[in-house]
Amino acid sequence: MATRLRKSRRHRGTRYCGWGQIGQHRQSGSRGGIGGAGKHKHFWIRTVIEEPDHFGHDTLNSYSRFLVKKWINIRDLANMSLRINGKKDGKTVLDLRSLGIQKLLGGGTIKESYVISVAQASAAAKKKIESAGGSIISNEHSAQ
Repeated sequence: MATRLRKSRRHRGTRYCGWGQIGQHRQSGSRGGIGGAGKHKHFWIRTVIEEPDHFGHDTLNSYSRFLVKKWINIRDLANMSLRINGKKDGKTVLDLRSLGIQKLLGGGTIKESYVISVAQASAAAKKKIESAGGSIISNEHSAQ
């Protein structure tokens, strides 16, 4: 396009050259910066209200961790008598995996002997079950 036909030629001599009296065609300085500029300074209150979690970092979560979502104590095994899978050599057989229980904890005491199938068992639970004459069948996901 020829220079003589450009719009800027027609705006010569006018005060604002078509950009208005208020804004005046300024760059990012009139906005307080480009992008996320000023979030720790002059746009702090906007950051607190709109993005309270903007600064900092998320905690590191290992992909290989085994989260125990359902557990049971030794003292509750007597209440599981409705779920008994049977008796074997005079010992009560319990399959806690089929009930969705992932870990056996050592809280409480027991009187009878059990054969228990569970994903994990604490050291105290193993000790108490074996001292009562029972056994635990488990495949540990992680060392406890």
